[in-house]
Amino acid sequence: MAFLLRGAHAVDPQVDLDSVCDVLIDDGKVAAVGEGLEPPEGCEVIDARGKYLVPGLVDMHVHFRDPGFEYKETIETGARAATHGGFTDVATMPNTDPVTDTGAEIRYQLDHARQAGLCHVRPIGALTAGEKGEQLAEIGDMVMEGACAFSDDGHGVQSAGMMRTCMEYVSQFDRVVSAHCEIETLTTHGVINEGKASTRLGMFGWPALGEELEIYRDIELCRLTGCPLHIAHISTAKGLDLVRKAKAEGLPVTCEVTPHHLFLNEDDITPAYDTNLKMNPPLRTPEDMAALDEGILDGSIDCVVTDHAPHAPHEKDCEWEIAFFGTVGLETSLPLMLTKLVNTGRMSWKRLVEVMAVNPRQILRLAPVRIERGSAADLTLIDPTAEFEVTPDYLVGKSKNSAFMGWHLTGQATDVFVDGRRTLANGVVA
Repeated sequence: MAFLLRGAHAVDPQVDLDSVCDVLIDDGKVAAVGEGLEPPEGCEVIDARGKYLVPGLVDMHVHFRDPGFEYKETIETGARAATHGGFTDVATMPNTDPVTDTGAEIRYQLDHARQAGLCHVRPIGALTAGEKGEQLAEIGDMVMEGACAFSDDGHGVQSAGMMRTCMEYVSQFDRVVSAHCEIETLTTHGVINEGKASTRLGMFGWPALGEELEIYRDIELCRLTGCPLHIAHISTAKGLDLVRKAKAEGLPVTCEVTPHHLFLNEDDITPAYDTNLKMNPPLRTPEDMAALDEGILDGSIDCVVTDHAPHAPHEKDCEWEIAFFGTVGLETSLPLMLTKLVNTGRMSWKRLVEVMAVNPRQILRLAPVRIERGSAADLTLIDPTAEFEVTPDYLVGKSKNSAFMGWHLTGQATDVFVDGRRTLANGVVA
């Protein structure tokens, strides 16, 4: 099937494109970009006037819970949520059951993603067997089967010596280590940011130092081993300063931020104890939130990710102390970035494309996607004026635990093309 997108405002900083044009998609590729293009026979013409066309969005940090926790999410339902949110590519974390620590588990995810046929699923393999931090996982085997990166997300590698071994091994395969930075001996029992929030609400605190010390450690291990290091879900101003200094020294260090750390802080947690706001790392101080905001605008933070963490109702509708950490985010990430930053004029469309499409592909060593002839037709079409409320019905994924439930947002994806196939059409998943 061929598609002609008529009159879209195409934005792609990779090819210095920021203008209204027509884009022809044919045979899975971008066939032509220009003005006044004529549709070939049998081509479907899509009126894209007033909409923005960008390279397909990438979320390099999601949890699809499959295998082992399919009652929360499956690869198919997660792919549906990703497509609804405007993503053509997602990278899945390995803390499944069994843990994704061999080539067989990588194949399992890729096979199920192909059956779903909605978006590209890029599995991330575990660094250590069972994510226990005791011995190396089958890293070479997973690379051969298609693992795009490696992480013990959800725990982090607690032993510095083990982390060094992991990084030395991964560095042989041109892959990045995505580090969940948490020193668990400092964060034991912590369920909320240590400080005003923990004091005000009378709960065990999760100190910023528990994150920052491990960021420092892993940067030094990056210096020692030369292994590319990506800091996952950064949440503190001091942690970001450590990344800035590493970048200034020329170390191969990158980092990501989530919308919930960009747009929420510990003051949003009230005596109502909305457990959808319980995160790991936790929502930090307003000052930390302001620092992250500055970092995403000035280029210090490389990409926006959701850390999409679906949970069943009984895992969230309970006391704060025993509720599971995390929020779903695939269907609100782009709308939040548009509402809070792009539509207010604080972030350019060019910068949005960098942090949500270009940089994640570079970090994961994926083939670039460009709005130019010959490129893979992995594209996202966005209506910046579409208004909606975040409700359970709006979320098409299996779980509904959104930290942004009830928010009114402006801007969302209307169409998604994956290898030239239209997997989202006028806001409806195929």
